[in-house]
Amino acid sequence: MQLHNIGIETDARGVMTITLDRAEKHNAFNSEMIAELTYAFQQANLNPTVRAVVLASTGKSFCAGADIHWMREMASFSYEQNQQDAQQLATMFKALYDINVLTIARVQGAAFGGAIGLIACCDIAVANKMSKFCLSEVKIGLVPATISPYVIAAMGARVAKRYFMTAEAFSSRRARRLGLISEAVSEDSLDSTIDDILVHVLKNGPQAVRLSKQLVEHIHDKPIDDALLKHTSDIIAQVRVSAEGQEGLGAFLDKRSPDWTGVSS
Repeated sequence: MQLHNIGIETDARGVMTITLDRAEKHNAFNSEMIAELTYAFQQANLNPTVRAVVLASTGKSFCAGADIHWMREMASFSYEQNQQDAQQLATMFKALYDINVLTIARVQGAAFGGAIGLIACCDIAVANKMSKFCLSEVKIGLVPATISPYVIAAMGARVAKRYFMTAEAFSSRRARRLGLISEAVSEDSLDSTIDDILVHVLKNGPQAVRLSKQLVEHIHDKPIDDALLKHTSDIIAQVRVSAEGQEGLGAFLDKRSPDWTGVSS
């Protein structure tokens, strides 16, 4: 796929950076960007050499939500066309959420509307202290439907009700208290903060990291019953006898650094 609205780079560590690159439009979504992001997220998930993904953007804004020209087109669509269009947007968010390695949102400016969905879909979000956030859909008579599962999971149902209905803008400080972002730092500390997080995760067993991410998804909100106990016991048993588990345990007992090369699948 030819990419006109985003950039993709993967460094020697296996860190893929996906960059929204419509700075002149404040990185607002249109149908082309949605298709390109979906492709990028799916490629990240399919590539076994990718260890982490950073979602970034160019310009002064992280993302302004929907592009005004795209919204103008949607206003003239039929119900069936709108349903198809919304399904493509929902597919994009799910593709980001389903990436099986650590995902980090790098938020350097304003994040409005669907941008909140991108942030909520990531495992970690690091934002500039001066960033502003707004679930702005109701201001124009719409609702944050496709992003709602991820935003509610990140912020909680009661908090989501308020900001879904009021469309109040809120600060990075509040976004951190609400659970939407993980760190609020100065703009010149964004990259170093993200690098510090990556240093930690890249030391760890690649398959163990993937399985730990899946574990949260599968265990969250499930009753602690016999079935869950068996499920978690099966996971740790399988991991212990895996090549990566054996290397990690052996390195720990031998007091050496583990070598993850060639032991993960």
